[in-house]
Amino acid sequence: MTTARVRTIGLHIADVLGRYVDAIPEGQGLTLLDEIKLTVAGTAAAPAVNLARLGVPVVTTGVVGDDALGQFVRDQMTREGVEVSGLRTDPAGPTSASMLNIRRDGSRPALHVVGANGLIAPQDLGDEALEGIEHIHLGGVGLMPGIDGAPSVEFLTRVKERGITVTVDLLPTDGGESDHAALDPILPLIDYILPSDADSLLLTGADNYADAARWFLDRGVGTAIITLGAEGVSISTKDSIDARMPTVAVDVVDTTGCGDAFASGLIRGLLDGESVEEAARLGMACGSLVATGLGSDAGLESYEQANEFRSSIPAA
Repeated sequence: MTTARVRTIGLHIADVLGRYVDAIPEGQGLTLLDEIKLTVAGTAAAPAVNLARLGVPVVTTGVVGDDALGQFVRDQMTREGVEVSGLRTDPAGPTSASMLNIRRDGSRPALHVVGANGLIAPQDLGDEALEGIEHIHLGGVGLMPGIDGAPSVEFLTRVKERGITVTVDLLPTDGGESDHAALDPILPLIDYILPSDADSLLLTGADNYADAARWFLDRGVGTAIITLGAEGVSISTKDSIDARMPTVAVDVVDTTGCGDAFASGLIRGLLDGESVEEAARLGMACGSLVATGLGSDAGLESYEQANEFRSSIPAA
């Protein structure tokens, strides 16, 4: 039986990142970079690694391929202290992977292979995944065809029956029918939804964050936290709409994984019994630290470090 308090479920990716990429050379040309790095990433894997660094016992659920990248993801997460008993190996597809070309402003055009992330299935969401768990983080809604929609509804219904808190991160494609088929049925089962600024507007059709938040809340979400990048976050509940919390400026190297780091800090704060505002401040601290290095695993080292950084972020 797991001793974890949190289970992350969803995407596990091997990222290859290079910086700085000002242009792709033509033909057989060569460009010399400052750094190339292989990291564990994805909306379930990256939060799990960050939670482990924040001192939270965590287990992860997902699928990797029977290949070198899959072994890397499994081994690296284990070294970080993540329990990988729910990380299934399936030879039917390669491990999901991305090549990220990091620009000098921190933006990151990506080349991606979906691979084994498309093989996450209801069999990965059995009752054994809930034993002893206090918090479920479902990451990657919209890009998991095996469990998006009805399987997630059935699973999250069992989660809520056990009184387990649910956070959800999403990865919509175009805001169309398939995205809503994945997301809309689970909205009443979500305690905290964590869309990015762009995704919140894309999915809701709103032209401002207050209306986007109302769209989520009207469909049953408990709290909508819209991440606004360098502008901080917008927090909305039924009693308070679009309450803004600013963050502090940092020297940005790469924004890969900042949203995942925010989720991990938020979860740690909620587990500690903090208000959503204080937990969000810890989340912003984690996201800012990750932005100072290359990859989803950069910058954030420990809870003590993140908590100290939190003190520099204005309180609500």
